[in-house]
Amino acid sequence: MTRIGIIGAGQVGAGLARRLHAIGHQILLANSRGPASLAALAQETGTRAAHLHQAIQEAEVLVLAIPFKQNLLLRDALHGSARLPPVIIDTANYIPQRDGGYPDVDAGAPETEWMSRQLGVGLVKTFNSMTADSLRTRGKPQGARGRIALPVAGDSPAARALVMEMVDQLGFTPYDAGSLSESWRQQPGQPAYASDPTIGEIAALLARADREKGPANRDRAMALMARLPPAFPAQELVRIARLSIGLDTWKPRSWLAGLRLMAALARPAAPH
Repeated sequence: MTRIGIIGAGQVGAGLARRLHAIGHQILLANSRGPASLAALAQETGTRAAHLHQAIQEAEVLVLAIPFKQNLLLRDALHGSARLPPVIIDTANYIPQRDGGYPDVDAGAPETEWMSRQLGVGLVKTFNSMTADSLRTRGKPQGARGRIALPVAGDSPAARALVMEMVDQLGFTPYDAGSLSESWRQQPGQPAYASDPTIGEIAALLARADREKGPANRDRAMALMARLPPAFPAQELVRIARLSIGLDTWKPRSWLAGLRLMAALARPAAPH
């Protein structure tokens, strides 16, 4: 059992809380609004709602499951803590349309490497390259066919190894993606993002990453997502992502997903 603090109760934070509690870890849920706002989720998931400073001080592993720009608001809480967790995981992705502009990141600094410098703590990057739906529903036992591989990047080999063990416990195959300076390869707009690669696919996808084209690819994808109805199935988006990078071209379901996407985009937008 590991005591894991999770800051954030959105789809990723809540999904991780459920899954990690189910496999035997002790979970402390926290956010900026205080434990009362998390009481219902904590009761539902069997976890413990905590104050932000409690999650930071008591956790052996701290998971930042909040939007990119909100991570910056944690600097004072982290440095005001009497104790920092040995391992801190960053699950966020930089989305300019949501987070605003950060010139260094816009100029190409890897998101989590930049964030690590801003916060003054070491970070491990993972859980950012898959949909929340896949995180919740697609974990499989070791050796299972089609088991998703997740890249894990970080500057501390020991922290990286611990997080890789956690990834494996959750039902995904961990892939050592090296230092934070290489974590741009798993960011939005790159082939390994949202495509649920297997261990046989992930190395090639990370190698195909294009640092120059990634931001434009990300922005096009975000603009497309904004036009889709909220109920468009997440797994259809995964199939489309795989098809767009040359995987599963022989699968009829992939092409059907593409047709459903075009049909959804062709529908008039619902009135506000």
